[in-house]
Amino acid sequence: MDNLGSGRCLVRSPPPESPFPLYGLPSLPLALAGCFSPWLAMPGPGPGLGALLAAPLLLALTLVLSSPWPPWDPPPPQPRSLTQELEQRQRDLSTLAASLEEEEEEGQKEGWLGCAELSGARVLGLAGAGITKLVLRVGLGGRAGGGGEVALKAVHWAGGDVQGCVRHYGHFGGCYRLAAAKLRKEAALLRRLDHPGIVKLLGQCSDSSLSGPEMKVVTMLELGKPLEMIQLLQTPWEERFKICLDLIELLYYMANSPLGSIALLDFQPRQFVLVNGSLKVTDLDDVTTTELPCQVDEDCMLEFPTKNFSLQCTVQGKCEGINEKRNLFNAYRYFFTYLLPHTAPLALQPILKDILNATGDLRYGVNETLRAFQKVLHLYKSGLYLQRKTSNLREYIALKGFHTTDTEDYKCWPSNSHLGCMLSVHNAEEAATICNSHPQCQHFTITPQRTWTGRPLALFQSNLSDLIPGGPMVVYVKRSTASKRSFFQEA
Repeated sequence: MDNLGSGRCLVRSPPPESPFPLYGLPSLPLALAGCFSPWLAMPGPGPGLGALLAAPLLLALTLVLSSPWPPWDPPPPQPRSLTQELEQRQRDLSTLAASLEEEEEEGQKEGWLGCAELSGARVLGLAGAGITKLVLRVGLGGRAGGGGEVALKAVHWAGGDVQGCVRHYGHFGGCYRLAAAKLRKEAALLRRLDHPGIVKLLGQCSDSSLSGPEMKVVTMLELGKPLEMIQLLQTPWEERFKICLDLIELLYYMANSPLGSIALLDFQPRQFVLVNGSLKVTDLDDVTTTELPCQVDEDCMLEFPTKNFSLQCTVQGKCEGINEKRNLFNAYRYFFTYLLPHTAPLALQPILKDILNATGDLRYGVNETLRAFQKVLHLYKSGLYLQRKTSNLREYIALKGFHTTDTEDYKCWPSNSHLGCMLSVHNAEEAATICNSHPQCQHFTITPQRTWTGRPLALFQSNLSDLIPGGPMVVYVKRSTASKRSFFQEA
């Protein structure tokens, strides 16, 4: 077994005599302990800080991948109220046409990952943990997309959902099945919903034949990077705008999905990941596909910590558009407020302010919001947002046949390069305007690199010694600077 401290931990199938087989995933706590032993020995202030940090992860991995626990034999009777909750969860699954038989049917499709693919899997790390589920980064030996790495979700045995249920009902098996039903519901939704903003379900493994009262359930999804809002705030505006655009396109789909209008009841940035730079929702176990029932308008209050909204009760006895508006206001308060306005092009800021005001007051629905985003995207990609003024490019000499060295230069924020100032521009004219606004800038280059909008990246520099004759690039140098260097020849 390799060491997780070095980035990999080989998962071998348990021996045949093991009472706790789970398709090749490790079932022995000692095996996992060996994997994490370097973390347990991590130095730190106070007694065993490394052990304190590693213990929760070790416990979580051991619980989620090990045997049915606790070893009740026979299990206590299941409380009637818990049975009723389980029956309700099963009814919810039935409405999504997600019976266990259909799940097994899905497993026959080409490329679908099942229990067999978990044999010989490698646990590469912990991707995340919530009150219901634990998410592991797992390598499947190249069988899945993305280099064979997937996100494996399983019930978090030690999470607040299961443990709170056990404290309430005193029946671990029933509480596990209750949490597993949420995992199965999420899998059913992921199969039914098809949108670039929803993480892809790659496979599922369920087995009710194992010892103990629980049904083992794990799902395999495409792997993404957790959304770090603090890091996003430091990225260029164009990248932050893409996150918000991805989100509103997702919310438009959810408002018009094949299952009806869908609301994310636990709408938080942690429910999203980035896959190849695109935003995707990865947690769908806590959603509703029905509008809130009502008798009068007062039943349709949409409440948030800082603001409440009163909606209408339709003649059909439903709160009209409540799911769509819940999602939209959450997008406003968790994403748009922080990511949209800062360092946006000046000419686009009034439109962005209108989007913020309209979504913050719920005057816009998802249709109007999506159209507003598409307008901003069109203005930005086409360069129509640029204010037509006297040409700044006249102050520059275009020189061809140069290349630059990858040396550190002056910084600007937010830059697309950590070595210097690299910004997205529409054309050389806009780049000249930017260079004039930077006291350090003496020349700039339009690089062949492109952003997701197709706009080129321009590199702004202060040091003329970074320019080396012989190369394919055109360099724009301030005339006042070029006159001091005799080897420059105007193109």
